[in-house]
Amino acid sequence: MKIDSLEKMYIAELQELASAERQLSECLPRVARAAAHAALRDALFDHQDVATAQVSQLEATLKKHGANPNEHIDQAMQALVYETEKMLPMLKGQRIRDAGLIASIQRLKHYQIAAYGTAAALAGQLKFTDDEKLLHQFVEDEKEGDAILTDLAESEVNPDALAA
Repeated sequence: MKIDSLEKMYIAELQELASAERQLSECLPRVARAAAHAALRDALFDHQDVATAQVSQLEATLKKHGANPNEHIDQAMQALVYETEKMLPMLKGQRIRDAGLIASIQRLKHYQIAAYGTAAALAGQLKFTDDEKLLHQFVEDEKEGDAILTDLAESEVNPDALAA
């Protein structure tokens, strides 16, 4: 797609986000199964449900705009997922692995927060009010997921890793 307008740029951002969420929803079960802490495993599986729902909503939004939801592959997310999966066998011991998993998944979450924020700002500029509200909700969803991981890291996972 040739991007020669703000609206086309916005659509390309949504396509990237749909790709990013698809990649994340495919990665999360593998990462969750590697987690030793039950609360971490549950949080990762719960976020997979969130990611899957976000994919559906992004695809519906793209179709509403007459765009193909599968036109782009988010290469940044692809690299972040690759790095997360590459790190799994390097992390020795369950306690260290869980701390590493949280760090990796939080990098993914921070990327998503930035990407959704950018898309929401573009939607606002384009006066796509419903899209803007949805994207701001996704920012909040990602922040909530990040906060859950931070709480787990600070209260359980990192203290256990320090003791390892």
